[in-house]
Amino acid sequence: MSVPSSDSPDSPDSPDASGSSGSSDASGSAGAPGPSGPPASSAAATSVLVPYAGYLRVYEPLAAFPEPERSHWARYVRRPGPELPDAQDELRRSLAALVPVPPVPVPVQESAEAFVTTVDGTVLVCPWRTRLRGWLALAELEGGTLPAPVLDAMLPPVVRVQLTADHERWRTRNPDARPWIRDAAWRVPLRWFVLFADEEREYVPRGGGSGSGTGTAPGAGRPGSGAAPVLRYRTPMAQARRRLARALKALRESIEEGPMTEGLVEVGRWLEEFHPRALVELDYGGLVHAVGAEVLAADHSAADVAEGIEALRAGDGDAAMAAYERFAERWRAVRDLQFAN
Repeated sequence: MSVPSSDSPDSPDSPDASGSSGSSDASGSAGAPGPSGPPASSAAATSVLVPYAGYLRVYEPLAAFPEPERSHWARYVRRPGPELPDAQDELRRSLAALVPVPPVPVPVQESAEAFVTTVDGTVLVCPWRTRLRGWLALAELEGGTLPAPVLDAMLPPVVRVQLTADHERWRTRNPDARPWIRDAAWRVPLRWFVLFADEEREYVPRGGGSGSGTGTAPGAGRPGSGAAPVLRYRTPMAQARRRLARALKALRESIEEGPMTEGLVEVGRWLEEFHPRALVELDYGGLVHAVGAEVLAADHSAADVAEGIEALRAGDGDAAMAAYERFAERWRAVRDLQFAN
């Protein structure tokens, strides 16, 4: 559906004559994104905040994109007018697409939007790829724990069958597609924090602006007295890969293969798909609206994870368990909020 999935991939496409999805050329190579969703000035872009998910994003330099997509993003970052959209804009547009009957959980065309930032004078782009992420979110829903009657009421079977068929046709033309954005509802997975160091943490309280980086702050809203708080980490791709490799080595030397190591391997494979000079960002996104300012200010989850990994490397199981318990307790409290009245 248009609401992003927690793990996903992509390349832009355009609808074929039948209205189903296809790539922009016969060979299946990526073309420039097509328009998708209402503009930011539409009714979908309200002042209502849309929680509660965290995001892992990759921003790549323009050189990483093939033509004609590279030219599209070059024009995009230079366009005049209002500010570039943020994560709340993306979610509002996605949710607006679920209002019609029947709903439109996956856009007819791929999104032409992206998050943009600048590091040391280099423009970096993180495409939304809303259509691809919508398909993958749908697959997660069908394989999840949602009761069948509830799923059928949300998305009628006939709609899901058509969307699945569209996705399968598209995948045959775009077998190497992958997303630039991953998300997780009501949590930030421990394996994401492995990529970052505490000194890369950026916390801006409510109304404090858009963070210390240059460019858009996707989860933050617009600067001003009412701007939402920001809590995020950013690191170069090379550093993220090094930290992941060190953590994986420490885990394999200390514990048996299992969900923890498998999760790191999967994230590592995803990172390998991107340009070596890319930027990796962990953004608390809508989760900043689920907890108070004091909790956010005291949240140093990346430090807890790094401390636990170092303890494992040193053979100190007690210290590793203590760090893990601090992390788990913090995020258990956040996840419990989804069941509160």
